[in-house]
Amino acid sequence: MGELTGRHVLGITVGAFSVIIAVNVVMAVKAVSTFPGLEVENGYVASQSFDAEMKAQKALGWTLVHGYAEGRLSIDIRKGAEVAPVTGLSVLLGRTTEAKDDMHPDFVRKDGVWVADVALNPGKWMMMVEANAPDGTVFRQRLDLFVKG
Repeated sequence: MGELTGRHVLGITVGAFSVIIAVNVVMAVKAVSTFPGLEVENGYVASQSFDAEMKAQKALGWTLVHGYAEGRLSIDIRKGAEVAPVTGLSVLLGRTTEAKDDMHPDFVRKDGVWVADVALNPGKWMMMVEANAPDGTVFRQRLDLFVKG
């Protein structure tokens, strides 16, 4: 092996920083291209009514239990031991890291439980559930779902 010269040190340094910069660029492009990063149009405006909406939602006393088996997604919305009086249900189902798999399954109520037939690939999914109460109160909750392979 030869003597370590200034050119060798320069080459090693430039090569190391080139790899670091290339990896950072690839990661940044992937992050921006797979997730829109937008939860609400205007965070300040959304924050103005957050406390009142949360208080109204908690006053409903609803709890959600969800599951997925054999291609069927279920959401059981309860008020104590009783079935909650839900007048409308909307669910955004998707991956936590990208928007390309987002969908809005069609849920129907069967025996008090909301069900939808949907084929999900293995991995982590999230559901943004929005249910309406008879008095107009909107109940919102994010649920995480893990589908086994």
